[in-house]
Amino acid sequence: RLEGESKKTRDGVIQCNGCRKQFTVTVETVMHGSHITLRQWVQAFHSMCSHKKGVSALQLQRNLGLKSYRSAWHLAHRIRLAMREDPIESMLKGTVEADETYIGGKGRVGKRGRGAAKMAVVLALGERDGRVRSKPVERVNATTLKEAIRENVDKIARIMTDEFPSYRGIGKEFKGGHRTVNHGKGQYARGKDYEINVNSAESYFALLKRGVHGTFHHVSKKHLSRYCDEFSFRWSQRKVTDGQRATAAIRGSEGKRLLYRE
Repeated sequence: RLEGESKKTRDGVIQCNGCRKQFTVTVETVMHGSHITLRQWVQAFHSMCSHKKGVSALQLQRNLGLKSYRSAWHLAHRIRLAMREDPIESMLKGTVEADETYIGGKGRVGKRGRGAAKMAVVLALGERDGRVRSKPVERVNATTLKEAIRENVDKIARIMTDEFPSYRGIGKEFKGGHRTVNHGKGQYARGKDYEINVNSAESYFALLKRGVHGTFHHVSKKHLSRYCDEFSFRWSQRKVTDGQRATAAIRGSEGKRLLYRE
């Protein structure tokens, strides 16, 4: 037994000799108060970190041997909370691509692109060959898009976007300036060595959409931000092993709680 662990309690419970209260390693984490075993939690973390297109709550229920779908669904959302990064702690740097896409819904007849009646718009901000952050946005306008860039991107960065007018003028606020490609004219890369593009952001969106449509089939607008956190985390950690990725997610669970009623 660990030093200070009470011999009158179940395995894994530790007693503090200062306050005399008992606790476990799950206290003040997303696992706090859960009846799911620690072994099952670790298996779930590893599973969600190793499937690049995600794993459904129903599959987690089967793999972990959980009795209810509700338990698996809540567990998955708590792990997504652990995967969420705080933008204030680490701003995106270098060359940062910004792009938006539509998730779910159906467009009106004869209407495509940004004018279509879609379910939700997701904005992605990604370092070239590095981290990415994505989130749903209510409006695709200059105020919303520029504010998201300001909140997540370091002032010394260089911004890459397509020709969408709402991004105009953002380069004045960043040392690296602002470069664009014109998708409307069939232009997807330009400049020396074709370095002006948003191909990384589009690759991320392709993976996000395959996960939403192929694994989850439907994602409600209410919870879409949590799925964005999950896919952003895996993309940002794509250059490490599955085990290292799971370890990083578990470390991110500290100090976070998500009750079912929330």
